[in-house]
Amino acid sequence: MDTERSPFPDAPEPSDEQELYEHHRIVADKGQGLMRLDKFLFEHIANASRSRIAAAARSGNVLVNGKAEKPSYKVKPRDEVSLVLPYPMREVDLAPEDIPLNVLYEDEAILVIDKPAGLVVHPGHGNWTGTLVNALLFHFGKLPSAPGQPVPRPGLVHRLDKNTSGVMVIGKTEEALTHLARQFYDRTNDRRYLALVWGDFDAEAGTIEGNLGRSPKDRTVMQVFPEGDQGKTAITHWSVVERFTYLTLVECKLETGRTHQIRAHMRHIGHPLFNDATYGGDRILKGTVFTKYRQFVENCFELLPRQALHARLLEIEHPVTGERLRFESPVPADMEAVLKKWRTYVASRPFEDKGEAFDADAAAKIK
Repeated sequence: MDTERSPFPDAPEPSDEQELYEHHRIVADKGQGLMRLDKFLFEHIANASRSRIAAAARSGNVLVNGKAEKPSYKVKPRDEVSLVLPYPMREVDLAPEDIPLNVLYEDEAILVIDKPAGLVVHPGHGNWTGTLVNALLFHFGKLPSAPGQPVPRPGLVHRLDKNTSGVMVIGKTEEALTHLARQFYDRTNDRRYLALVWGDFDAEAGTIEGNLGRSPKDRTVMQVFPEGDQGKTAITHWSVVERFTYLTLVECKLETGRTHQIRAHMRHIGHPLFNDATYGGDRILKGTVFTKYRQFVENCFELLPRQALHARLLEIEHPVTGERLRFESPVPADMEAVLKKWRTYVASRPFEDKGEAFDADAAAKIK
């Protein structure tokens, strides 16, 4: 019943965009007296400690009548209490598959790859084959998994979303996996992403701090919560790389590694990632209402049919030698093509002219 997915409670979640699956469902009797949620589940689920139940509730994995509740919630008669977890109630048969890997570095302890957009990292709902894990099993036969994981994740200490490209490291031995996991937990590594986002910024750099947790309304989406029991601490440092008037290319340095962290944080401050359908960036949010502009943006969406996010840099300490290693991935072709189009567009447009202001009401009718 442990909801942690790594040996360290604040380690990055190595899953992709998976659904949550119901593992237990308990309906309180009509004569049920008021009782704390964690105590109620402790009494109804065999072999589960109260501390683990409380941790699951704090992580948003315990629902009462379909809504995430804290451990202190008082269960009432006829309440429907569910425990949901990010893996299905089935054994996962991980089959090796001959999927090419773009290797940036490899030795006896670690493998560093450049993951393409569209490649799911780990098997899950709707993606039981064709994943990075299937590829790793083909190339290496067997890799260690971090202890305490309900579903094995061979070699994985972190992950990238399906449609995010860039640098990933894999541990090939138990020692390497543990050492890398500790680096992610202690935040001694350096991870930097390039994100193309809607809107312009007043400053050149800043920091976004806000607890991240799954939205009670849509469990596939992460949202920012006020500081407190709900969600987990998440910190993103950003800096402007290039401005396109209506869009901005920013570099994001992660201090924590939560699910959808950059995507959710950027939406929270009003700058969704370009063409991020999950977080509202797949429509025209800034610019003009002219037909030519609309067509230009739609052409860009076609060139980059995913969120504009790329893990460009990963810096780690080698788990055996202790050497500081730095790995970089060039901007992928689809994202580079869109950046070039925006550079050309900005250079050719007289933005100082009046009449270029964005009309939100009119733009809402564009798509």
